[in-house]
Parts: sequence; structure tokens; C-alpha cells
Amino acid sequence: MKERCSWVTDSQLYKNYHDKEWGIPVFDDKTLFEFLILETFQAGLSWITILNKRENFRKALDNFDYNKIATYKESKYESLLKDTGIIRNKLKIRSAITNAQVFIEIQKEFGSFSKFIWSYVNNKPIINKFLKKEDVPATTTLSDTISKDLRKRGFKFVGSTVMYAYMQAVGMVNDHTADCFKYSS
Repeated sequence: MKERCSWVTDSQLYKNYHDKEWGIPVFDDKTLFEFLILETFQAGLSWITILNKRENFRKALDNFDYNKIATYKESKYESLLKDTGIIRNKLKIRSAITNAQVFIEIQKEFGSFSKFIWSYVNNKPIINKFLKKEDVPATTTLSDTISKDLRKRGFKFVGSTVMYAYMQAVGMVNDHTADCFKYSS
């Protein structure tokens, strides 16, 4: 049996996410945007809640197409509020639209969102060597900086805790703990 990070439950969805996505570097703007949206909706909720609704989000948000989301009209916003398959939080739904618009502005300025976000870690993942879950921080000085910078640019729901979780999800930091089979990968 594979030993995984202790936060992974018996859920096969969680195991697959841990084994095949979490902590693996992502440089594709589309996937980076997907994780940004999922992490912002996760604020205050459990990640398994988001994973369970991920495909519903994919369908509701046009496959996380930031170009489409950036142009959503009030009618689309209203229909999202009625979609029981996603998190129906008014501010989070509104922020998805705003964040798509700002995401595109960053792409224009830097050539890609990937270039922008990965510049914070010199385009190379930070490999941490934590022994157990309790050693892994919820925020760092770097997530504080990224959060502050993103908020200045107009992003919403990108507090330091959300940004650290985002950094973990997209592999900017590798926080697999020493007892996990992915620790050295």
C-alpha cells in the first residue's frame, strides 16, 4: 500500500488528485487559471468539497475558459447563482469573472500568466523537506507577497492562505511530507 500525505482521505478522487496533480509543476495558463478559480472557491471550505464539484465547475464555467468567463454578462452570473452543482456564493462567482479579466491583463503584460506567477520562484519549484503535516505552513512570506501583489492588480479571494494552497496545487512548492511516496519525486 502506498503511503500518502496524511491529509489524503480514503476517497479515490482525493488519492488521484494527490498522486497525479498536487505538487506537480504546472506551466499551462489554462490549468493555472483552473486551479486559481478552484482555490478561490475553496476559501473557507474543504478541498474535497471542491474536488467533488470540480466537473460541475468545469461545465458551469465553460471548461475554465478565462476568455469566455471574462465576458460573462449579468444573465450568466444569475444562472450560476442558481446552479446547485457549484458553490453558489455571490462574491466568489463575481470574483471568478473579475479574476478572469485580470488574468488576461497579466497575460498581455507578461506574455503569459505562467511567466508572471512562476517568476516568484525563479521558474523553479521550492522543494520543502517537511516531516509531517503539522510542519507544513498555511502561509509563507512568499504567499503573503504574491497575495498582496495579486490584490493590487485587482484579483479577489487571493489571500495568503489561498495563495499558498495554490502554490502547492500547481507545484510552485512541493510539500509532500517525508512519509509520502511522492516525497522525493
